[in-house]
Amino acid sequence: MNSEAVSAIIAKHSALKASKAKLEAMEPGAFCVHRSWGFGRIKDYDDAEQKLVIDFKGKKSHRMDPAFCVGSMEVLSPRHILARWETEPTKVKALIEDDQVQLVIDTLSAYPNQAASAIELEHVLAQIVGAEKFKRWFAGVKKQLVKDPRIGVPLKKTDCYVVRDEPVSAEDEIMEEFANTRSARRRITLAEDLLAASVKEEAKPSLTQVLHGLTEAVRDSNQLDAAERLYGAFVRDELARILGHAPASLAPHQSDLIREARGLSAIAEKIPVHFQSRFLDLVKETHPLEWREIVFALLKTSQGKFTTECINFLLEHGQADELAAALKRWKTEQNLRAPVLLWVIKNRHSKKFAKLLQDLITPRLLGAIFFAIDYEALQSAGTRRIPLGEALSDDADLISDLLATADTETARDLANSLLLNQGFEELTKKSLLARFIKLFPPLQALVSGEAEAKDEQFIVTRESYERKRTEYEEIVSRRIPDNSKAIAAAREHGDLRENSEFKMAKQDQSVLMSQKAQLERDLARARISDFSDATTEQISVGTVVDLRDVANGKAVRYSVLGAWDSDPENHIIAYKTPLGQVLLGKKVGEHVKLKIGGANHEYQVAGISRYVDTKK
Repeated sequence: MNSEAVSAIIAKHSALKASKAKLEAMEPGAFCVHRSWGFGRIKDYDDAEQKLVIDFKGKKSHRMDPAFCVGSMEVLSPRHILARWETEPTKVKALIEDDQVQLVIDTLSAYPNQAASAIELEHVLAQIVGAEKFKRWFAGVKKQLVKDPRIGVPLKKTDCYVVRDEPVSAEDEIMEEFANTRSARRRITLAEDLLAASVKEEAKPSLTQVLHGLTEAVRDSNQLDAAERLYGAFVRDELARILGHAPASLAPHQSDLIREARGLSAIAEKIPVHFQSRFLDLVKETHPLEWREIVFALLKTSQGKFTTECINFLLEHGQADELAAALKRWKTEQNLRAPVLLWVIKNRHSKKFAKLLQDLITPRLLGAIFFAIDYEALQSAGTRRIPLGEALSDDADLISDLLATADTETARDLANSLLLNQGFEELTKKSLLARFIKLFPPLQALVSGEAEAKDEQFIVTRESYERKRTEYEEIVSRRIPDNSKAIAAAREHGDLRENSEFKMAKQDQSVLMSQKAQLERDLARARISDFSDATTEQISVGTVVDLRDVANGKAVRYSVLGAWDSDPENHIIAYKTPLGQVLLGKKVGEHVKLKIGGANHEYQVAGISRYVDTKK
């Protein structure tokens, strides 16, 4: 727009006086980004209508009021990377492929103060790199940016990337931040970053100050837990070696921090992955007599990559036979935890571990897997994923491998365990059960029986449904978790073969799981009714029936209600009971023979009324 057009708009909208420069930038040929329409280019200005004509992608020659655009549209500098993407695409593509750091510098240079937030920078670059490719591309670029002295890299996405006036080395930046932070955790991280960098000789005097600060943090900070303090001591000692200091002169020693064996499992859960191997070496050095027992205990409760580290450590130190025996014993005792089971099934075809695992791949292992999945489902809150369950579902050959030596009865027991398992959704259960049936066709009856039970619905009152629902919630929210705790406590008492508390807790678990499964099936099949659709033409669910004893003329009244409503003392009978089934369908005047209290009686139906009418 020319100056006359801008003046006319400001005269019409006096509040836009402060936006004069922005209005003047809205000239034909300028690139822009609109909040709703995205990237575009101003094509023309219609003086008669006082409207901008803008070509947006997918919407050409779109007319917009400049007054409206002031607050919703940004006019881009010709140096902006999105503008350059249109005017010199070949150069920008070359930067994307061959000089990503310069691309970032060029992008930032178009912003005020040569700075943009991480969110803004990533959003703009994603538009030229492509959304599908961007995430992996930028992950590599960030590693270059951290090392480049020309760019300041933010710690958080809300902070800014900045093109520096003077280059600053990564080491200098880390040391400056180290000096300015009092956080012990942050100091450990920064010292670790320095170890990863190639520190020059002239920087070593400054590193001495870092070593002193790190030593103080590890020794005195109350922010650190045991795992963080141990790892901090490890980083401190590595830094000391680079500087030619003796780590033994620094306190606390790493060995002192793991002197107490009881807390090692908690430490192992939190240490970084790359420190796990060193941690096991440290355990052996610190506990030369008890290290085997300690590492086996660590393996038993291990998770993720630490499971593999423990197994490899034991094998490297001549414990192959002991390890095979321990895994077999834990399987028998149903004491194999999910991470170890995951390692076993993932490595079952490995030649390296063939001797170790040859006696484990049995139907009993599948039982241990089901137990571990069920246990984890009961312990976890909400819908947290269960990796062992996912592995069983994703590995199409696992069930057939484990059932290779099973007979039909063993397979049936395991299939029933699957149907009662809390760790699988119903569709997943059916998919896994299909693999059982493929190996053992007679198990098809399990599916047929389940389908028949699910197809049959029955009628219940709202009150009886709520009672069943409360019973179900009591089992799920209190009794099963309490039982799981009892099993875990009993497991810690030692040999499960002679552990009566464990056996009783397991028996209780079986009963509870059966009750839970039955209640789930019943609640799913129940249809709540207030019996307002009942009629008096014949006896049906929701009717009150008057009977007259043919022999003595005595009258008796029964209410025929839902499947869970039996109350014989108050003459309420459930329609599913034998007495209810005999009465259903009878009309006034018809005779019915009943056995009540051990004696046979013949009654005549004297009257039928609706239960809902008696409640009014």
